[in-house]
Amino acid sequence: MNKIISKEYFSDKVVRLEVEAPLIAKARKAGHFVIVRVGEKGERIPLTIADADVEKGTITLVVQMTGVSSTKLGKLEVGDSITDLVGPLGKATHIENFGTVVCACGGVGTAPMLPIVRALKKAGNKVITVLAARTKELIILEEQMRSLSDELIVMTDDGSYGNKGLVTNGVEKVLNREKVDLCVTIGPAIMMKFVSLLTKKYNIPTVASLNTIMVDGTGMCGACRVTVGGKVKFVCVDGPEFDAHQVDFDEMLMRLGGYKDFEREEMEKLSKLDKEG
Repeated sequence: MNKIISKEYFSDKVVRLEVEAPLIAKARKAGHFVIVRVGEKGERIPLTIADADVEKGTITLVVQMTGVSSTKLGKLEVGDSITDLVGPLGKATHIENFGTVVCACGGVGTAPMLPIVRALKKAGNKVITVLAARTKELIILEEQMRSLSDELIVMTDDGSYGNKGLVTNGVEKVLNREKVDLCVTIGPAIMMKFVSLLTKKYNIPTVASLNTIMVDGTGMCGACRVTVGGKVKFVCVDGPEFDAHQVDFDEMLMRLGGYKDFEREEMEKLSKLDKEG
């Protein structure tokens, strides 16, 4: 059992949880993730570690309440415990002094990008962060990103904050004005696909952190498989980061949609129980 130490709402559907996990806090590196489970019959869901405090023995998770399992997790309060929390899992982000790095993040993808931006900056890179969301209310961790980046560009689909446009508009603006040595992108799969298509046109090496469905997190179940460069890879052990230009995003998007109808039915049941309770 891992106790929740603090909780903060970024919006009505996005929460930040600080959780007791001293061994994970000590061992984790940028890019690592954990798998959590709420309840003995709960679903196992992967969440990238957004931050860690070794002295306090805690890790920070950012949860978007979109399905049944993420909603149950997001509704836990300070003092409650997560039934299971396993990690750190996956391969850490490869960090070196690349030169100028553009970090393109969308929505809650900003959370796992935070430790990567911090590590890239510490390694001596010039870091330009493009932070995007549909509306102003969905922009998270702006001040933290601003303090760690050499430049922060905020994009909103509706123009309610920052610059109006998609994350790709912000990225292309940078590519058109200066030499970029690497792009890192984290966010919805469709967003990463279009960032990848853009950077491929400009011949900019690009790394994407993939958010596939996972079950066991050890590469045995195969639920997280993706095709990268024509070969089958498992996100939980080979990733979560891959050469974005080699990822078959269309296949990944199709697999991500495989349980949508089932998830919708389960959410309706949960909503009904909440109303009755």
